[in-house]
This record gives sequence, structure tokens and C-alpha cells, in this order.
Amino acid sequence: MLRKSSILLSVAAASVLLVTGCSSDTGTDDATPSSLEITRPSPTMDGGVCPDNDPPAGTQPQWQIDGATGSLAVAGSTATAGPMIKVTAPLTVDETTVKTLAPGTGQEITDDSAVNVCYEGVNGRDGQAFDSSYQRGKPVRLRPDSVVPGFRKALLGQRVGASVAVVMTPADGYPQGTPDGSIKSGDSIVFVLKIMAAERDASDAS
Repeated sequence: MLRKSSILLSVAAASVLLVTGCSSDTGTDDATPSSLEITRPSPTMDGGVCPDNDPPAGTQPQWQIDGATGSLAVAGSTATAGPMIKVTAPLTVDETTVKTLAPGTGQEITDDSAVNVCYEGVNGRDGQAFDSSYQRGKPVRLRPDSVVPGFRKALLGQRVGASVAVVMTPADGYPQGTPDGSIKSGDSIVFVLKIMAAERDASDAS
């Protein structure tokens, strides 16, 4: 699958996509925080680059998994290229699985973190990308408690600098699908992401 031929959402649609369908066990509602105060603001939180080049030919997968149907092979992004995500469609899974492709060494991610993330999302039904910050060239800033449950599971406990892959059940993604129809009810989806930076919510500062 070539990333440059992926079907992408607009920036606005992508923002809605990531915060749709929060799980009921997080104790939060579905509303996106209208603003987020960041302690110790730094240039890193406002910058960072998601490389938009395709991975080189011959890139070897760092993780392979067989689903209930189909299969998945992924490799994380590098300093010069985005991730490799190869799906044998239709890929469906009965259990959400998170794989750390490369550990991070920075701050640990919690629900109180504001995180800069480079990511690409692929639909298991057809193997097509539906959203990619790598295509946009810069990270998205978000909170783990304001994204879909499977994405939250991929973030929590990781450290800044980590590359992570997650393949998630429909229940941990978008159980009713998305308004634009790019994800349908019953679709298992894949995200491969890199945590670029993180800061704590100012409300938790002592």
C-alpha cells in the first residue's frame, strides 16, 4: 500500500475523527476540550515534523499479526519516512492489540498529558489510509482521554519518543462508523504512531 495514494480526511475531519466515540469507562464525556493549558510550554510542543516520504522499498516489518480474517505487517516511521502499513484485507480482529515498535525514553504518557503525535490510520476492511498526520507534515496535539479507546490504549504508559502500533476492534474504534462513511460499523482499524512530545495539563500542577 502506497501512502501517497491514501484516502485522507481534511484536517478538520481528522480532528473530529480522533475524538469520536470515547469509551464510557474513562469517566469523560465525548466533548473535545475547547482549550488546554500546557505547563512548561516549549518549542517542541508547537513544532516537530512528520516525514511525508514513503518508506523505502524493502522495509522489513517490525510486527506482524494474523487477524480473525486477514493479516497486518507494520514498521514504524524513521527520521525521513513515514510508517509502513501493509494490510491483507479484510483484516478483522476480536481483541485490540498494542505493540511497542520502539520504546521511548522521555516523559510517561497519562490521561493528564497533552501529546504531540505523528500517526497514520488504516481501515482493515480495504487496507486504505483514512487519515495521516504524516501526509500533513506535522504532529497533532491531543489528550489520551479525548480519543477513541484503542488510540488511548496505544498512548497510555508509553514514553515520549516511542513508536507504537495498535490494531483495534470496532468497539475500541468507531462502533457506528464515521459520518463521512470512510469507516463503517464493524470495521477493525489500525494506527501506527510516534509520540513526539508531551506536557502535563496545568490543572495537575502542584
